[in-house]
Amino acid sequence: MLLAFSSQQPAAVSVDISDRQTILRVGQAWLERLVRQALVAEGITQAEISILLVDDKRIAAVHDTWLGLPGPTDVITFDHTDNQPLSLVKKSLRRGLIRDRRLWGDIVVSTETAARVSREFGWTPRQELAYYVIHGLLHLSGYDDHSPADRRKMRGRERSLLKSIGLPVPPRTHLTRKR
Repeated sequence: MLLAFSSQQPAAVSVDISDRQTILRVGQAWLERLVRQALVAEGITQAEISILLVDDKRIAAVHDTWLGLPGPTDVITFDHTDNQPLSLVKKSLRRGLIRDRRLWGDIVVSTETAARVSREFGWTPRQELAYYVIHGLLHLSGYDDHSPADRRKMRGRERSLLKSIGLPVPPRTHLTRKR
């Protein structure tokens, strides 16, 4: 089933941020603005996004509980939208079958991982955090990074989105590493 929204329906974006960590000071207004700008750049006018900022211990628990994988990771995305595959959504948008894409999901981000990894690549923890959030939003938008071809496509879109909202792009070595 394709999602169809009336042109009279107002655009609605809800961003909820829960900060459950003490590693990195993150301005919630800055993070909400980042999410909203990325959604606009992706052409998404309806979204309900929750972002949970945690440390490595908490993301490791989520990683193990929900994905069965031990240890911490950078970002985990939970998609609550019954999304169609990205190729079908794009084709449907071009043909006018749907007007908007609607996203609904949670993004869990480890600020501890962001602080650690940012040192490896010579940029700030906040820039690394922004990268993780963009990565999570793209997963909610239907992008995947399991195959090399999909990963290249997703990394290209990450770079493009970061540039379009005025943020620096990660070093090339960062983009080639498998998440």
